[in-house]
Amino acid sequence: MNSPEDVRLRLDAVDYLVDDGLAMAVYLSLRMGKPLLLEGEPGVGKTAAAKALALALGTPFIRLQCYEGLTAGEALYEWNYQRQLLAIRLAEARQEKLADADLFTAEFLQDRPILKAVRHDGPQPPVLLIDEIDRADDEFEALLFEFLGEGAITVPELGTFTAARPPIVVLTSNRSRELHDALRRRCLYHWIEFPSPARAASIVRRAVPGAAEPLIRSATEFVGRVRALELDKAPGLAEAIDWVSALAALGVTDLAEDDVPRTIGTIAKTPDDRLAVAAALVAARQESR
Repeated sequence: MNSPEDVRLRLDAVDYLVDDGLAMAVYLSLRMGKPLLLEGEPGVGKTAAAKALALALGTPFIRLQCYEGLTAGEALYEWNYQRQLLAIRLAEARQEKLADADLFTAEFLQDRPILKAVRHDGPQPPVLLIDEIDRADDEFEALLFEFLGEGAITVPELGTFTAARPPIVVLTSNRSRELHDALRRRCLYHWIEFPSPARAASIVRRAVPGAAEPLIRSATEFVGRVRALELDKAPGLAEAIDWVSALAALGVTDLAEDDVPRTIGTIAKTPDDRLAVAAALVAARQESR
């Protein structure tokens, strides 16, 4: 990708619309070879950005989903203990003795997402998504510093693996906790805002091409209005797309139709939110009369 405009056009070609800020952030990340940390409210398209980037570049997509208690063995690498045990038993059957060094070789090493990205040998570097890094423990962040800074992973028994072509790394965070300064220093940063009604409508239009145009406009405007309420979980673009998809599947073309209230579960995910969104829908219908 030769410029921010080229980024925008190529992502647009795979139906992911970006503003100037995100296009610049992606371009600089690619040009400088630095990880890109994307933050924003849930549902604004952070994960989709990484998927779209891999699709636009025609390169493999590798995803590491973070969660509390995530370990190095699940994220970086681990040893194939079953194969090691089998090797020990075969050696015993041959009345041979295996040293520790015989068991901790590349033959028994299992790649997890990060080491898989480092050892990728294809013509193009893969896109590695480290999704929802804020869900992992503080200690897990420290495991990433060598990789994010140097594109390398050290396996004590074998040495350091350094990527021939450093992977394109995208990290996402919903800011459920503050990330370590050392991690932030290793990354470029961009905050993805919830889009304006017009841009949201454009995004939904791409995702649900069969939906009626008036429905897309009114639904995205309503979602924007609902986001201003004090909700437990404000709906994002993902929920807006789900809602319009559900309405289109029911043949709905206008929010005034009878089926609309029964689809609120696609954008309201708690009992209190359902009541608040239902009340907002009644108010919106009355205003449109």
